[in-house]
Amino acid sequence: MGLDLDDPVNLGLGGKLCLVAGATRGIGRAIALSFAREGGRVAAVARGEEGLAALMPELAAAGGGSHAAITADVTTAEGAAAAVDGCARLLGGIDVVVPVVGKSFAREVAAMDDDDLARSLDHNLWSAARVALRAVPHLAARGGGSITMIASIWGREAGGAPGYNAAKAAVIALAKALARDLAKQQIRVNSIAPGSILFPGGGWDRRQKADPAGIAAFVERELPFGRFGTPEEVADVVAFVASPRAAWISGASITVDGGQSRAF
Repeated sequence: MGLDLDDPVNLGLGGKLCLVAGATRGIGRAIALSFAREGGRVAAVARGEEGLAALMPELAAAGGGSHAAITADVTTAEGAAAAVDGCARLLGGIDVVVPVVGKSFAREVAAMDDDDLARSLDHNLWSAARVALRAVPHLAARGGGSITMIASIWGREAGGAPGYNAAKAAVIALAKALARDLAKQQIRVNSIAPGSILFPGGGWDRRQKADPAGIAAFVERELPFGRFGTPEEVADVVAFVASPRAAWISGASITVDGGQSRAF
């Protein structure tokens, strides 16, 4: 009998109140569904109401009881506050926080200006920082919990767009600093560093359609297993790291990249 990767395992997430920002596409969507399958109640946050409307029936079918949809842009201070406060109000508190929002801009240093770097920081570092910091009092009020930030292998070593590289490195550093400071409140903080992940509408999907031969060469050259990763493969790791079963993991940066990265 084959392994059914959609089967829940006992991670202790049953009844946990889970905030997922950037929940309607790719890795964020997979994380939200993974939490629901494990019995968690999910507050799904995204900018677009249409994506949230499509996700909510999927969450209901996955499990976890009642879920909530919150329309907010967490790349702004106001949106981050609306996301966290909305989750606490609609679910009755917060146990688990996963800010997933991220985006890269200029691909070369020559094209990077002040605005490009600011956008890279807003979409990657500040979105995670604002959501995490706003959520801390809610996590502490429930006796602790977990924050899991989505970084990248390009936050651990050189590669990718320069602004994205710098912002994701900052996400990893921030997660480590928060882990040290928030342990006293029983809050664990970690970062997950995915490699190249393929999903419909994502960056690698667009590049593959635009240059099939070039991307095929990239896969052969850079991805040891000869394929891209999937959002579900990242989400499974996030679900474990965010869960009580990972109680002694804090301040870690965990790669999920099929051996793609070169860093030790």
